[in-house]
Amino acid sequence: MPGQCFTDPALRSTYGHYRGVVAARDGELAANEADLAHWYTHGPFVEAVTRLAAYRGIARLGALTIASKVGDWRRFPAARTFMGFTGLVACEYSSGESVHRGHITKAGNAHLRTQLIESAWAYQHRPSLGAVLRRRQDGVDPATAARSWTAQQRLCARFRRLSSRKTSRNIVTVAIARELAGFCWAEMTATQS
Repeated sequence: MPGQCFTDPALRSTYGHYRGVVAARDGELAANEADLAHWYTHGPFVEAVTRLAAYRGIARLGALTIASKVGDWRRFPAARTFMGFTGLVACEYSSGESVHRGHITKAGNAHLRTQLIESAWAYQHRPSLGAVLRRRQDGVDPATAARSWTAQQRLCARFRRLSSRKTSRNIVTVAIARELAGFCWAEMTATQS
């Protein structure tokens, strides 16, 4: 067993069992991803997957998740409406003249919200076009690539600014995820040239 040696047979057995369970789960995940890979290039979400995967932090599986959870983007008349659908907007407690905003509502699709939050973590680093993102942007409409770059510059800068003021990076990531949702909505409602 790589990296670990146990002299006690019970520990060796337990560790072997744990490694076996992890290997089995990894195999199941790889099989699920392989089954879903067909839908990147076939079916009703091909265009959405191609366009969303051009954005940093959104791999093709994440793009497929977002596209399948949203379906028809035209049902959201504005980015703010879509952000509300994701549950990434703050609760509001209002009485008279006072307005207090609290935690996010978490109303809406949890899978969609989770995917956006996981994607938002990619914006903690400086803006760049790595080899993987370049491959995902091959053949993409130049307007989509330009919107992706604009989003990356804004969200990376915003992540840095918020991180310097907030103590919790989770709060910062949720704020970035909310803005990323707005960029996704703008991308999917923009007309292709």
